Amino acid sequence: MTGYINTIADLERQTYGLSGISGQLLKQSGAVQALHSGHDTTLGVGSGTSSIGDRAALYNRVFGQKVWSMLNRECNALSVISKRPYVSSGWRVLVERPAGGSGNSLDVSARTGANSDAFIGASTLRPDLIGGVPENAKLGTNADGLFSIAPKYSTLFTSPKIIAHQFEFSELAMELAQIDDGIGDIRAQMREDMGKHHAEVQNQMLVMPLEVYDFDGGVTTTIATIERNYTSLLKVISSNEELQNMKANDLIKNGTYDDTDTTNGVAEVSTLFGNSDRAATTSSFMNAVVNDGTYSASGQRSLTLSLINQTLREIRQNGGSPKVILTGYDTLQTLSDLLQAQERFMDGKEIVPTVNGVRGVKGQEVGFRVSTYYDIPLIPVAAMPSTKHHSLSTGLSDMLILDTDHLWLSVMKPTQYFEDGISNGNPFGVGTLGNQALYRTIGEVGCSYFRGQGKITNLL
Repeated sequence: MTGYINTIADLERQTYGLSGISGQLLKQSGAVQALHSGHDTTLGVGSGTSSIGDRAALYNRVFGQKVWSMLNRECNALSVISKRPYVSSGWRVLVERPAGGSGNSLDVSARTGANSDAFIGASTLRPDLIGGVPENAKLGTNADGLFSIAPKYSTLFTSPKIIAHQFEFSELAMELAQIDDGIGDIRAQMREDMGKHHAEVQNQMLVMPLEVYDFDGGVTTTIATIERNYTSLLKVISSNEELQNMKANDLIKNGTYDDTDTTNGVAEVSTLFGNSDRAATTSSFMNAVVNDGTYSASGQRSLTLSLINQTLREIRQNGGSPKVILTGYDTLQTLSDLLQAQERFMDGKEIVPTVNGVRGVKGQEVGFRVSTYYDIPLIPVAAMPSTKHHSLSTGLSDMLILDTDHLWLSVMKPTQYFEDGISNGNPFGVGTLGNQALYRTIGEVGCSYFRGQGKITNLL
């Protein structure tokens, strides 16, 4: 209807007039065409109803100063893991009980054997030789079961990792960004974007696939360079059994070992915090709870609630207390579908029970909350990898079940920003007619209890 402004196009016509369309505001001067055309029409400048020629240079698209990111740069793994000051390069760990045994519970299944020092440090104990002694027992007497015992300790250490990203901008670029259709303060924009990138790559380090820690001969990237990064949580939360399954199915290679020989693990993958126990076939205090189902082409499993519950049960039996579950959006969606299928909806009435005048408490809402599983928060991580046989093209993201009381990021130097150059009156310091800047963080991942951590992989 004439006189009404219903759309942006109507507003433009009323204010400026558009090419080929009458504009009431400009009719009195004889001009019915705009100086600036709409984005989707041909530019025309003239008076009356005729164009006076091509004046494309009179129109310039203005992009604005805001830079919008088209990238997902979330860093949930880096955000979730606890941060602690780096106050020690290593720590001591108790790995075996004084009376013997390094399992998660005391094993007293031994039924034979004499009262001798052979039981000191044994993996299994006789139930009648765990501390009970006769009256007036003689000290240091094997027959009386009173001989000296001691716990066994080990040590782990970490080396701080330096994570740094450098960038620069010339004096001319900084000045030009202030005029025309520039973004304004180019340094502020670069600081923001580079700061996000600095956090994003640290998150990627924490969820780096275990396979990339081992390379074939001829690959220029080596273990020496990747070890400069933070140690991946997928490497911290691993086990001898998982490494052997990966090795047997060619997920990890080195080019120097025999694929048919499963007696030794790959050193680059199995060595962690200066300890190589995972390379052995025996159980180790460094073995986390890993549910991989073997990494053969036919070993991929569907995600089920029983699979998650089994892993949680084993972690708790080990003495762990899961605080958070990290996984990918695809796994989170599959878990949501599993839980949604079991929901039951009833009338929404609230009932407060009473018995003989004693008033009870209001009932709680019933149903599953996808954001938590057994009160354990589920945190999606876009960069979470999918570990599976290399011949398979599809698979769900891995699930990391973390006890963050015993898993942390030791921070020696928190993230700092440095900048110097011509804007600071010191072009000689950077050697260019511009500015150079740097983000730097120093730290490393630490873990004081591996059996309290868990991982579910090889999911379909």
